[in-house]
Amino acid sequence: MTTRDLTMAVIFFLQTTVGLLGNFSVFYYYLFLYLTGYKLRCTDLILKYLTVANLLVIFSKGIPQTMASFGLTHFLDDFGCKLVFFVHRVGRDVAIGTTCLLTVFQVIMISPGDSRWAQLKIKAPKYVGTSNIFCWVLNIVRSIVVPFHLTDKRNNINVTKKIDQDYCYAISYDKIAESFYVPLLLSHDGFCLGLMFWASSSMVFILHSHKQRVQYIRRNNLPPRSSPESRATRRILVLACFFLSLWMLSSIFHICLSVFNNSSLWLRNTSTLLTTCFPTLSPYILMRHDPRVSTLYSAWIRKQNPLNSS
Repeated sequence: MTTRDLTMAVIFFLQTTVGLLGNFSVFYYYLFLYLTGYKLRCTDLILKYLTVANLLVIFSKGIPQTMASFGLTHFLDDFGCKLVFFVHRVGRDVAIGTTCLLTVFQVIMISPGDSRWAQLKIKAPKYVGTSNIFCWVLNIVRSIVVPFHLTDKRNNINVTKKIDQDYCYAISYDKIAESFYVPLLLSHDGFCLGLMFWASSSMVFILHSHKQRVQYIRRNNLPPRSSPESRATRRILVLACFFLSLWMLSSIFHICLSVFNNSSLWLRNTSTLLTTCFPTLSPYILMRHDPRVSTLYSAWIRKQNPLNSS
């Protein structure tokens, strides 16, 4: 193993470890809120599903890639390759769907009372759970075809196109079928990302209007107050912008991988790093912009130092 290979292996290991710690911390955080009687928001349910999707991506992409980087390239059989890539596809697509659902739901909830979305404010929270379940079922059904295009590295199958995935082979039997399947995937991503972009733009406009109202309050010497909806909107907006940026970069590398058969190791490693970057860092973005975290931390500090708090 060369120094470059060892460096990439360490990077994959650190990224996977950080991602697992972050997502399990989010799980513990929501469990703590539930056990201590905190009232959960409707968006918290969507974020729980997003955390599950993040873990699926890390387990199915981050861990296998880390093992492959350390030289273990034949640890999966044919069934294992099909299962790992199927789980990764489901987790990736669910992450896109839930992030899209999160942004659309938030822009509905913060829309002014005289807007056309006002009627949906009451109905939207009732359908959050159903929408999440539908997102999971839809993406599981869409990903059924994925295992038919994967095989293990010990299988010397004769196909027209074989792409090295370090620990598995992605194969293509029929160019005609592939020409239908690829636009299907792109249409799903394009639809979700289009909605996400529209919802993010709408949130920016609403936040700008809110900022103007705050400035008016300050000019009249009234105490400004940042509503919980505004803080939650900023958190979701940061998450959506981060997701959109990573998706555009990742798409460029995925296109390169599809065009160049048996592409370079650097291209595959960079693509994998970008793929697992959102599941790794999104928990920390969510926790960083959640005011309840600082409140709970301050309460814990006061509990540990009762003399200083008094």
